[in-house]
Amino acid sequence: MMDKKILKQAQQLQAKMLKAQEELGKATVEASAGGGVVKVVMTGHQEVTSIKIAPEVVNAEDVELLEDMILAALREATQKSKALVESTMGSLTGGLKIPGM
Repeated sequence: MMDKKILKQAQQLQAKMLKAQEELGKATVEASAGGGVVKVVMTGHQEVTSIKIAPEVVNAEDVELLEDMILAALREATQKSKALVESTMGSLTGGLKIPGM
């Protein structure tokens, strides 16, 4: 009897985790750099869905500054996305660290 109950609980947790993974793929976070002149949108699966660059920041004389702002926005978006994953999956696993999640 106990084994069937545990198996059922494991199946329910797996179903909830799959649903959470699906929702994370649809959820987005936004990050910006340079006071908002560079914006990056990323999903909970760390996929970049858009990068917006304000025209006034595009300067052929200072491409390096633009590259740095894009990198900064990407790093921030990645951190926000990972935090979203941790909070979403952590609520399901009770804080247990499950490899690959």
